[in-house]
Amino acid sequence: MEKIALFPGSFDPITNGHVDIIKKSLLMFDRVVIGIGSNSAKKSLFTIEQRVGWIREAFKDEARLDIKIYNGLTVSFCKEIGASFIVRGLRSGLDFEYEQSIAFANKEMEPSIETIFLLSSPSTSNISSTIVRDIIINDGDYSKFVPKGIFFNK
Repeated sequence: MEKIALFPGSFDPITNGHVDIIKKSLLMFDRVVIGIGSNSAKKSLFTIEQRVGWIREAFKDEARLDIKIYNGLTVSFCKEIGASFIVRGLRSGLDFEYEQSIAFANKEMEPSIETIFLLSSPSTSNISSTIVRDIIINDGDYSKFVPKGIFFNK
């Protein structure tokens, strides 16, 4: 049976931290689906189409990676795509506290789906989409924080 994992997020924008977690996920699973979710609590800086394009560019040579857009509960989307695992990246203990509560709620709603936490590499643990957005908005050099070949227009 194929092991499918969902890596959900807003990816607004994709960062080297996301790339790090995706690469680690590809070592563990037969297929990884990048799920760009609609988060009502977040106002996106970039369009869904831009985000999909950047992820495609960053992983253009990886056939085991899919990119899908979804609304609603992550566990419902997992069932829809046949994913038995949710992958979440952890940069710090604060991330763990937040992610653990979501994982427990997901487990209550859908016991067959496991959440897997992967630690960010030390070189990417300080990167967040929020920080990268601030750098972009303020005309800073974001190139060290995003995959090569990714350019942003405000």
